Amino acid sequence: MRKRRTKPVARVAATALVCCTTVLLDAPFAAAADGTPAFSADPLSTWQTDGIVWSLAAANGVVYVGGSFDTVRPPGAAPGERQVARRNFAAFDAETGKLLPCAPTFTGHHHTVRALKASPDGRVLYVGGSFDHVGSTRVANAVALDITGCTLRKDFRPSVSATVRAIEMTGDTVYLGGDFSRIGGQLRKRVAAVTAKGALLPFQAEVDQPVRALSAATSHGRLFVGGDFESVNGQAARSLVTLNPGSGKTVLAYPGWFPPQSSVKTIARYKDRFYVGAEGHGPGIFDGRIAGRLTNGSMVWKDTCFGATQAILPYKNLLYSASHAHNCNETPGGFPDRGDRQHLLVQSLEDRRILHWFPDTNDGIGEHVGPRALAVSKGVLWAGGEFTRVNDVPQQGLTRFGSRDTGAPEVPVLAVSDTDPGSVTLTWRATWDRDDASLTYRVYRDGKAVATKTQESTYWKLPKMTHTDAVAAGSHQYTLEVTDGTNTSAKSNAVTVTVPAKTVPAQTAPAKAAKKQVEGEPK
Repeated sequence: MRKRRTKPVARVAATALVCCTTVLLDAPFAAAADGTPAFSADPLSTWQTDGIVWSLAAANGVVYVGGSFDTVRPPGAAPGERQVARRNFAAFDAETGKLLPCAPTFTGHHHTVRALKASPDGRVLYVGGSFDHVGSTRVANAVALDITGCTLRKDFRPSVSATVRAIEMTGDTVYLGGDFSRIGGQLRKRVAAVTAKGALLPFQAEVDQPVRALSAATSHGRLFVGGDFESVNGQAARSLVTLNPGSGKTVLAYPGWFPPQSSVKTIARYKDRFYVGAEGHGPGIFDGRIAGRLTNGSMVWKDTCFGATQAILPYKNLLYSASHAHNCNETPGGFPDRGDRQHLLVQSLEDRRILHWFPDTNDGIGEHVGPRALAVSKGVLWAGGEFTRVNDVPQQGLTRFGSRDTGAPEVPVLAVSDTDPGSVTLTWRATWDRDDASLTYRVYRDGKAVATKTQESTYWKLPKMTHTDAVAAGSHQYTLEVTDGTNTSAKSNAVTVTVPAKTVPAQTAPAKAAKKQVEGEPK
């Protein structure tokens, strides 16, 4: 598929282990093949929202969507057309994209759903945000839905004092993170643990600024916490910390990983590693992604792309991310800062290399970030956020990608650079494809294929290509097409060339006389 571009804190206590930043590759990952992305860069037909999607969750073949919106509308519908009421929450069939009737309304406070998390058994969906009603029932920023009946559960009603931005569940424990300072009237500064029935647990940590991401690795005795903070439990902890999942005491801090004004927005685990993505504001910030080891907290790799990473998703040995990436020059496979942004990426889990998969959105509305959430269900990748266009086509709030490649490369522009007796030299600038680096160009003369050339290209590197055709004198017409192996572009513009005949040099008078004399000599 083609793309067109246009406050001081104390030092870490001795009881908290400080992780190292040595960058090494683990043998199992170093030996593994990356493979290719599981998804095409060509979007599937998808419903749209009239506002921002902040969170996605998947369970039992259904994708749940939370955000700040009042309605959804069908694929292709313009804003205001064919709208269906959905107050900050909607559900869709993951595979077909069909809008489902599950539609509780979340209203009050800031009227927004910021966090969704399905229980491991697929029976309960935990919902967090800033709201005080679900339907007509009064609640306080965190609830649970029974997935089978899409009904509000009566047994999970923690009273949370402010916005919930992150939810994680493991076993019978539900972790909440956000802006709050109290739950059920008891002090819990921005991170807390409750039972699956909503009862407050003794887990307690003091975090000085909002928590935005949670990920539990209980087999390693750790709860990963990310956010805007600089202090946890009275000690320095910049943006990322691991806590004891039972007590809330600090296990690891990560000094030097994140500069001031950078916040961890997303955390994920895959096999024996964890991954984080960050957003920064101002000079000297970190906006990219980091891989670390669950065993000891050491860093595996760090990419330095700019562009406010909002979501990461490890899937089939690759790392998908949502951001508005630019200036990825120092990351293998990366691109220079050209004044534009790339909003969806996939990278190698082994060495952070950016692979050739470039579906894209625009920045959109709100904070103009673009995509903010990712989820996979039934082999389909869903993305949600602030965007209003996908691959240069109007599409708001939601999009999704399957495995089928349906987009042809853009048609190249053909020109003639030179004509000589018996030959024509054609020239064109390589085009590119969103999910195929290597493209094959076919040159046609008078409707017949006469040459093929293969060239790798990206949207930031489009090499100049040429072909010299040996051809008889006369008028000839040339066209060009390009294929990614599955889809073929339309024919290019036609160029007509008149090839001159080869001329025989005229003989001079002395040369003619010499020839005649030679011919007259006896043999």
